Amino acid sequence: MIRWRHAAIAVCVCLGSFGSALAQVDARMLRYPDVSATQIAFVYAGDIWVMPRSGGTATRLSSPLGEESFPRFSPDGSKIAFSADYDGNLDVYVVSSSGGEPVRLTYHPGADRVIGWHPDGKRILFASSRESGRQRYNQFYLVGLDGGLPEKLVVPYGEFGAFSADGRQFAYMPQSQDFRTWKRYRGGWSPDVWMFDLKTMASKNVTTNPANDAQPMWHGDTLYFLSDRGDDSRNNIWAYEMSSGKMREVTHFTDFDLAFPSIGPDAMVFQAGSRLYLLDLKTEKAVEVPVKVVTDERTLRTRTAKVDTLINWASVSPTGQRAVFEARGDVITVPAEHGAVVNVTRSSGTAERYPRWSPDGKTLAFWSDRSGEYELTLRPADGSGADRKLTSLGPGFRYPPQWSPDNKKIAFVDQAMRVHVFDIDASRETAIDQVPAQLAHGQLESFTMQWSPDSRWVAYARNVKSGNTAIMLYDVKSAKLHQATSGYFNDRMPVCDPEGK
Repeated sequence: MIRWRHAAIAVCVCLGSFGSALAQVDARMLRYPDVSATQIAFVYAGDIWVMPRSGGTATRLSSPLGEESFPRFSPDGSKIAFSADYDGNLDVYVVSSSGGEPVRLTYHPGADRVIGWHPDGKRILFASSRESGRQRYNQFYLVGLDGGLPEKLVVPYGEFGAFSADGRQFAYMPQSQDFRTWKRYRGGWSPDVWMFDLKTMASKNVTTNPANDAQPMWHGDTLYFLSDRGDDSRNNIWAYEMSSGKMREVTHFTDFDLAFPSIGPDAMVFQAGSRLYLLDLKTEKAVEVPVKVVTDERTLRTRTAKVDTLINWASVSPTGQRAVFEARGDVITVPAEHGAVVNVTRSSGTAERYPRWSPDGKTLAFWSDRSGEYELTLRPADGSGADRKLTSLGPGFRYPPQWSPDNKKIAFVDQAMRVHVFDIDASRETAIDQVPAQLAHGQLESFTMQWSPDSRWVAYARNVKSGNTAIMLYDVKSAKLHQATSGYFNDRMPVCDPEGK
């Protein structure tokens, strides 16, 4: 009997450990990491987590409603400063690195973004537009651990920066593109790293390069920073030696751009793709840090969600009795007055876009990424049956499908400004034209094509060599494109009369 009891206890222990292991998630898309002598902090799922520098299972340090960002360890690693919108505004908070109640330090209605700490460990550096007039740029401030009025640095304006160990030199970026999706940008908005002497007020551009130089970090006499100036134009870690003025590339990532690096006493941490890496400053070698988080994964639960405020791309059926729209990636039809609301696609995990009713009212056309890329898809309008994928166009984005009156063809434009016609009976896609002008996303969403009543011609307006717009006509029967107007004026989208004239 005793042996059986011990066996039962052992089984329970094993099951408990197995359940804990199942609850661990291989965390991806980590943001804003920082490193101390013993720990790494980062933001995951809107909360701050900490873990040992060697990696492993992270502990959630914050869980209130609201979004946390930019956790930064104090020089001794005992505290973490961060920005959060707990009370409806982005302010500076500080908390013990072992957990506890966050203390709010700033109270201005402007957004205050934590950048780091002063070397004295008593003040927190943050960026804010609170005094910049029209809030078009940020300035640097220091706030003490006891709160009070922040002290503004004499640096005119900037976005990210770091103090030297003696607190005299301040390396900073007057402007930043870190939150944008620009790649390999070379122009007037590409940032440089500047040096500002807080005693003499002298400043110097230390990077002076057409590339994007960002996120300055001090370690002794070396200034590390992020730059895409390398041969592969990827964001990597670079180093500037203050004594010699020499530049050198430290990391050599080619598959992903590095993002938001941060430095500690003897190591640096950064994002590369969806992974976290730790760089030893003595050897300048980077290794991936495994990150596990324990979470209830409640966001993955099947649940009902209200979509009344999330309606996109509504259109009316030919009879006017129902309407169709997209919300949360599903195609939904609703009655004009009485009847059932029908979720036609019911495809959790798949995004459908731009649903359009066929002229006979029997079929819906939309774009679906069920295959991994947006492809033209048909579905019976009553929700019965299965999706019918028409195209295999591969990577790219496409815009609202536009039916021909005979229900046999669909015209559309893609992200590269190419105009297409798809013949449903022949299962054939034809690229008929390419708009020479650069059209933005909103312009492509509203790009309109008009079919003739006999479904032979499709008409649309686009830019021509004169710089104006002209009416283009494509003959589906002969597969020929014609410019119908001179392009001397800006001609708008035509509408065919009932006789097709």
